[in-house]
Amino acid sequence: MKAAIRYYTRSGNTKKLADAIAQALGIEAKDVTAPLDARTEVLFLCNSVYWAGVDGSVKQFIRDNHDRIGTLVNVSTAALIESSYPQIRKLCEQAGVTVSDAEFHCKGSFQMLHRGRPDSEDLAAVGAFAGKVLGEAG
Repeated sequence: MKAAIRYYTRSGNTKKLADAIAQALGIEAKDVTAPLDARTEVLFLCNSVYWAGVDGSVKQFIRDNHDRIGTLVNVSTAALIESSYPQIRKLCEQAGVTVSDAEFHCKGSFQMLHRGRPDSEDLAAVGAFAGKVLGEAG
């Protein structure tokens, strides 16, 4: 099973999730400026919502790599909304990318909200989630 991890973060919250997945799966997490160099069966795309929208670099990554993504698995943090999943799904549908129904989301700290999140429990949970997703896919 060829899997990859890409992330976009401003505060570091989402990178923590990407690194936890990388540790659990034994593969490297790279930011979205690193294109996929080959077809990837499962892509864990770690992202967040800023000012009610997914960052433009995440949108560009999906557009630029759509033909190398088998199934995209959304992993997100946000302080105010429940998930970036609806936005990511819409972007992927427009690009012709399959999105898994499985997703992981946890709160991310922002100013005084959700201090310390993602925490050690969130990081353990995202690692277990990624392992389960790959186990079911492979």
